[in-house]
Amino acid sequence: MTDKDSTTESTPTGPDAAGFDSPGHGALGPDSAAESPGDAAEVLLEMSGIVKTFPGVRALDGVDLGVRAGEVHCLLGQNGAGKSTLIKTLAGAHQPDEGEIRWRGEVTRLTSPVAALRLGVATMYQELDLVPGLSVAENIFLGHELATAGFTRRRAANKAAAELMRRLGHPEIRPGREVGGLSAAGQQLVSMARALAHNARLIVMDEPTAALAADEVDNLFRIVEELTADGVAVVYISHRMEEIRRIGDRVTVLKDGRTVARDLDAQGASTSELVALMTGKEWDAAFPSRAEHVDPNAAEVLRVENLSRAGEFEPIDFVVREGEVLGLAGLVGAGRSEILETIAGARKPTTGHVTVDGRRLRPGSVPSAVSAGIGLAPEERKSQALLLDMSVAHNVTLASLGRYSRFGFSERARELTDSEEKLKELDLRPADPRRMIRTLSGGNQQKAVVARWLVHGTRVLLLDEPTRGVDVGARAELYRLIRELAASGVAVVLVSSEVPEVLGLADRVLVLREGHLVREAAAGELTEADVLDMVMEGSAA
Repeated sequence: MTDKDSTTESTPTGPDAAGFDSPGHGALGPDSAAESPGDAAEVLLEMSGIVKTFPGVRALDGVDLGVRAGEVHCLLGQNGAGKSTLIKTLAGAHQPDEGEIRWRGEVTRLTSPVAALRLGVATMYQELDLVPGLSVAENIFLGHELATAGFTRRRAANKAAAELMRRLGHPEIRPGREVGGLSAAGQQLVSMARALAHNARLIVMDEPTAALAADEVDNLFRIVEELTADGVAVVYISHRMEEIRRIGDRVTVLKDGRTVARDLDAQGASTSELVALMTGKEWDAAFPSRAEHVDPNAAEVLRVENLSRAGEFEPIDFVVREGEVLGLAGLVGAGRSEILETIAGARKPTTGHVTVDGRRLRPGSVPSAVSAGIGLAPEERKSQALLLDMSVAHNVTLASLGRYSRFGFSERARELTDSEEKLKELDLRPADPRRMIRTLSGGNQQKAVVARWLVHGTRVLLLDEPTRGVDVGARAELYRLIRELAASGVAVVLVSSEVPEVLGLADRVLVLREGHLVREAAAGELTEADVLDMVMEGSAA
């Protein structure tokens, strides 16, 4: 461990603790005293030999990371490789057990998130740390409120927040709006505005595009280009290889808590090379094989008739048969998630009804849907699907608790046995039903959600962004699992923001735009360009 006597506490670098001294100052970049883009070769951050151990787990085992001013440095690795622990160490949330952190050549200790912010490091986490009951402006300036003589300058904060949202390309997100009422994409933008408001020199972005539509991704990349042109460094974490090519300068790869490659050229390193470094094995980019055609005489499992919700999606009709994967393609806000949630009974339809195996379900009733065999794996698995402080077994059997209760007492042994059987079937690692589910990687948490419905006995599996935040290795496993479930007779309805994923997994695709169905076709009849053209208000022919 670095000798504490040789380190220094991080100190404020601006006129106040946040480095933000006026409503419009530094909204998208550094102050005038900061280095120019010409100084981009300066090593801003150097993390050397970082070790972090938790009970029973060595999460970081001598990690090295160097970031230069004005670059986009991509950090890659499978779920569980140590990326989250590393960025939490950089953000001051964790203290390293060993190793050294240098900021502009000087050894420093990031003793808390506030210390990191004062130094100039802002972090945008994948699981957004916003306060739903507060306004946009209050969230942006939370912890570094604009104040005079102890009184918050609400008008100044609102003005600065409005300017930030305007520069981010979303002036319609008003400063006084409650954050809890925003979409996932809207909340991501507020998180981004908060990072920018700190006048940071280095911004960590953890899966920032996971909830964004294609035009919003373009807007994010425009902002990143403006920031790096002003000398701000960005540490960018993503599982989407095309984003690394598009925006990255250099790449560092982690595996099993170690740095296995650093400072690779983002444009020169091939996808297969990067995936091999992350997984330790060769990468097969192909989607699992599927039948040429779904049997038109296969039993009808799910029927949706004239289903609509006012203001969210217009009446829609479709059928899904045994063994079929139906994909819903469209931008965020097109009504995809709302359709799934209405089928699952979480939203009450304005018109129409849902039928499973010939049985019409009670509208807006989750128990009716679950008893008929409908299972939903929602987009936000941590907040909407999992009890993070409970065991894997409890999460897996959550939809079937009645089966494991006898005279008011839980049959714990049977619950553990059934859970472990499904965990092994899905190759969940570790297949320990007693383990707390929050300790699992994103891909394994998603498998646990799927296991819940397999234990229950699902007939219809609704998957909303099933690979969001999931690394390439776990994605391949989930793709295989989806095809195997379909082959076993389960009817699958899949929503994904990634058009290649929809086309690669689905047998048939419904293309949605602004709540309207604009095209239905076999997946093999569509190209990515076709779908993008339709969802972006192109031809629906």
